[in-house]
Order: sequence, then C-alpha cells, then structure tokens
Amino acid sequence: MAGPNSLPSIDPKSGFCFETKTFHSIRPAVPLPPPTLSLSIADYALSLFRNSSSPGTTALIDSDTGRRLTYAEFIRQIENLAASLQTQIGLCRGDTAFILSPACLEVPILYFSLFSLGVVIAPTNPTSTSSEISRQIKLCKPVIAFAASATAHKLPSLRHETILLDSPEFDSMLTAGPAAEARSRFQRVEVNQSDPAANLFSSGTTGPVKAVLLTHRNWISMVAGIYSLRPQRASPAVLLSTVSYFHVYGLLYCVKSVAVGETVVVMRKFDLGKMRRAVEQFRVTHMAVAPPVVVAMVKDNVVMKGCDMSSLEAIMCSGAPFAEEVAQRFTERFPGVFVAQAYGLTETTGGVFRSVGPGEKGPLGSSGRLASNCEAKIVDPYTGNVMPPCKQGELWIRGPTVMKGYIDNDEATAATLDPEGWLRSGDICYIDNNGFIFVVDRLKDLIKYKGYQVAPAELENLLQSHPDIIDAAVIPYPDEEAGQVPMAFVVRRPQSTIDELQIMEFIARQVAPYNKVRRVSFIDSIPKNATGKTLRKELVKLALSATVSKL
Repeated sequence: MAGPNSLPSIDPKSGFCFETKTFHSIRPAVPLPPPTLSLSIADYALSLFRNSSSPGTTALIDSDTGRRLTYAEFIRQIENLAASLQTQIGLCRGDTAFILSPACLEVPILYFSLFSLGVVIAPTNPTSTSSEISRQIKLCKPVIAFAASATAHKLPSLRHETILLDSPEFDSMLTAGPAAEARSRFQRVEVNQSDPAANLFSSGTTGPVKAVLLTHRNWISMVAGIYSLRPQRASPAVLLSTVSYFHVYGLLYCVKSVAVGETVVVMRKFDLGKMRRAVEQFRVTHMAVAPPVVVAMVKDNVVMKGCDMSSLEAIMCSGAPFAEEVAQRFTERFPGVFVAQAYGLTETTGGVFRSVGPGEKGPLGSSGRLASNCEAKIVDPYTGNVMPPCKQGELWIRGPTVMKGYIDNDEATAATLDPEGWLRSGDICYIDNNGFIFVVDRLKDLIKYKGYQVAPAELENLLQSHPDIIDAAVIPYPDEEAGQVPMAFVVRRPQSTIDELQIMEFIARQVAPYNKVRRVSFIDSIPKNATGKTLRKELVKLALSATVSKL
C-alpha cells in the first residue's frame, strides 16, 4: 500500500486522496514480518516482549486474590501447557479448541499455548445458553473444549474430553508439564501467518451469529501497529482489563499487553466497587473498558465518592459509542485521565481507528484516527457515491487486519467483503478535516420516519444527558402513517418522577421535528452485550409483545 508521502494529492491533515476518494493513515507505515515467514501471534508477541521488557516484570494479577505471575513464570507455563496439550492430549495444528470460561489468569496462558501449537481458538461468552453453544460448535467444529467447573455442563461431548481450567490436572499441566519422556517427544510447530488463529463469534445484534475467521497475520498486523506507537515509560504500565477475553477487544488486549510488557490486572466479573478497589490497590495506570463502565464512573456518586484515581493515566473505551456529554463529565470528574476512544469490529481484529495519547486528543465524540497500513472510504449506502471529508456514509475499510471471512458462510462473506478487499462496516460515519472519525449509528439501526433517516444513537446521547436518566435506548416502532417512529426505553434515576411527556418534550426542544421521540417506555435496565452494545432486537421484541398484550 502506498503511503501518504508518495501520493501528493493526499491531504496531510485528513489523509484524504482527492483522486481516489480514499482516506489513508497519516501515521507512518509500520513494517510487518515477511508474509511467508512461519510465525504465530504468540511467538511474535513474545519476541517483541523480549526485545524491550524484563522477565521479572509482573505479567498477571488476579484482582480478587492478589495472586501474581511474572513474565518468566507466564512464559514457562505457556511452554509447559503447550507440551502437555501436544504430547498428552494430541492436539495438532489446524485443530479448533472451544473455550467457555470467565476471565482468569489461566485464559491468557491457554491462548498463547494454543496459538503456539497452531490450534485455532474459539472462545465464547460463558453465560451463553446450551442452545447458543450448540450453534457455535456446529459452526467452528472443535475437537476439544476448555471450561470452568461452573460452565462445563453446557458443553456436548467432543473428540477429546473437556479440560477444566480450575482443576488440579490443568494446574499440573501449567506448573509441571509432561514427564521428561513425554517432553522429549514435543515438536515445535511451524505456524504460517495465513493460518487461522481465532474463530470469534459476532455479537448477533443484527442477525444470526456468525463465526469470524482471523488469521495469525491479522493479529500480528494489529499488534505491530500498537507496538510501534508505545510510549517510553520509566516503569511498566498496569492495565486493569474489564473487557471479556472471548471478545475481540479483550483478546487484542491479551496479546498486545504481552508485546508491550504491561502488567494486567484480571477481573473475573465486572463490579464497579471491585474496579475502584483494584485501581487503588494495584496502582492501575490504564483501563480498558466498555462504555457502560464510563457512564457508571460518572453517574454513580455512591461507589465513586472519595475514590483515589491518582495513579490512573488513561482509559481506553471501545465496543460502542458513548455520548459527548458523558465524556465531558468524565473529564471534569477525573481531569488528569486521558479518555481515548477507538473504533473497530470483530471483522477488523479490533480497533482500526484510535487515539494514541494526549498529544493526539481529538474532538469529543471522536474515535480517533485511522491506524497505520489501513485505508478507509465513506460510501453513500443508497447511491454508492464515495464521500469527501465531513460527509456521512457507510465506512469501508481495507488493510492487513481485515478478516479472512465468515466460516461456512460464503453469502455473508461476499456481502461484507468486496473483490478488492474492502470490508463494509455497516456503520454510518464521517471523517473530519483532521482525519478523526465520528460514528453516527449502525446502518441497519437507522429509523425510517416519513422518508427521513433518524439515528438512534443521537437521541440516546441526548436522553443520557438528562440528570434523571441513567440509561436509554431508542428503537424503531412500526407506525401506519410514518412507517416507523422513534421509541425510547428509559432507565430512570431512583426516586425520579420524570414521566413520558417530560421526556418527549426534553428531546423535542433539541431536535428537528422528524427526530422527535414519539413513544417512551420505562425499564429497569437496557439489555446489552459484553461490549456495551445495545441489543435493540430484544427491545423491539419487548415493545411489540407489549402492544400485542394490550390488544
């Protein structure tokens, strides 16, 4: 891919090429390993670690127990486990392992061991139902499963017996490894960068679940870009990861944290009070969170009162957009903390737009600038015209982090990836004159009101700015005359008496007539997936079932 310096028609501020109508990254290109070199993401991340970090650095901390592992212990346990899985279980390159476990110290070790063997990981939400798991297993065809004792009952029988991560047998694999005779039979695996590394299940917010196939090359490209921008530090960063290891966001932090030598504080289950105590106890410098965590930190005055956040330098928020007003209030409450947003998809191996530090602080509401080695286009979804800066359309992305495709779903792959390698994101966005991206809404979520396009996210941001509203979501509600009208589901602050009419008037004062909220329903909580994306399908079902019950 040509860099911006070799194309004189590229705007140095936005990265927009006026000839091709394509946005290029204004960051320097990042060199990648030769694509023919045998290299797994595990070996690549560990090679970067060894170049710049000390094996005595703490790698992992259990936030509940305080248990710690140094990088020396972490690497030794990866090697022990890989030898055990190959010589005792018989796992081979190309096999798939299904993983059903809450976050724990054993999961990163397991991931790195499987990557090094060329075994494809297929992690999923431990709260998934048996029927959901059955569909996922049918897609990815695993030969073995790894689970916690509390989740194993949901798994069917596979070729190999399920291995429990919280069992003495698994602990022995980590700490002792196979016997000397078995270890002598261990063979290092040559993993191609083009080999599958992970099958990650799409959130299913817009349709049936799909399995996204990401290669070792995808992960290597993403980690290389992050590593190239790492700041020089006097001591390792301490990262509190509140995001799930089964999601692309959490998995990316799992591998990139090793590459840059961070200390990772692992939370088994998110709780605001435990998060606060972990920041204070372990002197956390960075946090990776989903938007609901930022909202809670801003609005929960009881838990957050008097908290010591003096160690905290930056907070990375991704997975879903959050309101400008929330970002502003967070900055006011924690003035020394840099709030960085990122934009990415499972299909792009995580963030392809991101903020890299206070020196590149974009406008409120922005999700950062285009990552190195990537290209983007903004395409009008109705005309197909490619749009210039500051004009809205569907974001298309191309680069080395874009997925190989969906497993056993050629139709969905063809609908998402065009022959030239462009991935249609399904998100309505615009990129401003300085190269910062703004996410407007999901294309499929836009409400069609009398021919107008209404963005639910815009109305949700306004609703969440009201002091009596903790959370809100907006869905399309069928209407005979208008086609669809915006309907708001609202979570009220305790003891609040705000009613439907007051909410509709609050919105009406701030938007054009076609953008008004026409219906309001109060709810205890907004259903969301693990990264904070609103499950609008669930709310649509709820709204329609309520209507039917009244007839």
